[in-house]
Amino acid sequence: MASIHLQNVDPVVKPVKQIFFAARQAIRNRTNGGNVLIAATVLALIVANIPALNPLYNQLWEQEVSLQIGSFNLFSHHGEPMNLMQFINDALMAIFFFSIGLEIKREVLVGELSSIRQCLLSVLAAIGGMIVPVLIFMYLAKDTNYIGGAAIPMATDIAFSLGVLSLLGKRVPLSLKIFLTTLAVVDDIGGIIVIAIFYTESIDTSLLVYSLGLLILLYLGMRMKIQSKLYYIALGIGVWFLFLNSGIHPTIAGVLVAFCIPATPVSNPKKYIRDIRYALKHFPEEETDEGTHAYVLSAQQMDKLKQVQAAGSKVISPLQDLEDTLHPIVDYVVLPLFAFANAGIYFADMQLHEVWEGVSLAIICGLVVGKMAGIFIFSAIAILCRIAPKPDNTNWRMLASISMLGGIGFTVSLFIANLSFGSMGTAEGMELLRHSKLGILSGSVIAGVLGFLLLKLSLPKPGAAVYIDEEQ
Repeated sequence: MASIHLQNVDPVVKPVKQIFFAARQAIRNRTNGGNVLIAATVLALIVANIPALNPLYNQLWEQEVSLQIGSFNLFSHHGEPMNLMQFINDALMAIFFFSIGLEIKREVLVGELSSIRQCLLSVLAAIGGMIVPVLIFMYLAKDTNYIGGAAIPMATDIAFSLGVLSLLGKRVPLSLKIFLTTLAVVDDIGGIIVIAIFYTESIDTSLLVYSLGLLILLYLGMRMKIQSKLYYIALGIGVWFLFLNSGIHPTIAGVLVAFCIPATPVSNPKKYIRDIRYALKHFPEEETDEGTHAYVLSAQQMDKLKQVQAAGSKVISPLQDLEDTLHPIVDYVVLPLFAFANAGIYFADMQLHEVWEGVSLAIICGLVVGKMAGIFIFSAIAILCRIAPKPDNTNWRMLASISMLGGIGFTVSLFIANLSFGSMGTAEGMELLRHSKLGILSGSVIAGVLGFLLLKLSLPKPGAAVYIDEEQ
């Protein structure tokens, strides 16, 4: 029998907010980015289906992009300049994967992935959420020409998922949001491994050796605690270019470079706080009339403020600084542009039955059925076998609902679909890609709507402070 218990949780709320402040900030940033991503997707669908704009939309992505330095073009692949679509998918998305790499490293060092007990449930759930969709896809795609797209439904789009959760406000326990966020990070790791193993072309060993040399320099820079972000960015661009032309997918370069970014600041934060307090002693404590007099600093006061300002740049590690700087760029520029470029599907020449057949059906089943079943079953086994605890203040219905929300694939699913079929360079490949996009959009919408409705029914009503139900 389900039960709702109201408790006085004020003594608990404050420490919880302190402990999970970083997680709450990350969730808020992802949620806002999800709204922009949705808008970009809707805009792409509208533009692609307006007859007057459709040709312009398609021609836009064929425009060449170059960054020429003499005869050298940075944005070139085997001597051929990139078009805008390739630039977005191979260059800008490398920034996205670089950001993911920074996030993974931070999570491993100080976040949810730093403790086996904390992350075990999310890790096992993510593994189930990758294995089961792939198996379902492979079963439905047996002996077909689209079996190579089996990895498409294995991803969870954290921005979209948290965007859906935001619609339910404070009714969603923080532990459930962290569970979904950590699950999506592990999903990203799985996606990176799949891309590295299964989407690598014939390798140019000489370029690969050069790239490994640059990675060694990056690693040595980290070990020597070189703090210059320009050092890592310059060498990172070199690694990306060499990967691009060596046959290994360039987005993998973004992840490997991210792992080489130092996570240790030059100055100790405690010493920085002491310096600030010491500097404040040189300023008068008495209050002045606001807005009536200009306050002129003495030479000594200016010197102290400059010392504090200089020390401030050394108290934040390059990893945290780059992650914080890249978040708005990735969430509000890279991902929306990727969605606008890749989500535009022309519906006028499509039949309704095409949604429920072929590669589209396999993807929908993988996302809606496979992700939900995989996440929930693996989570249930871990909890019932006491391998990992259930997230705080949740019940089985809430866990099943959040598992359904994990079926929102979108960004990484679209990316893998492009690698699977877009790179074929044939009419058959483009047709498979178009139907894959249809399946990804349909499956993600179905999973999102069902996840939202199930959560709305299973979450406590507004005003209930804590929902506890060990029996349910």
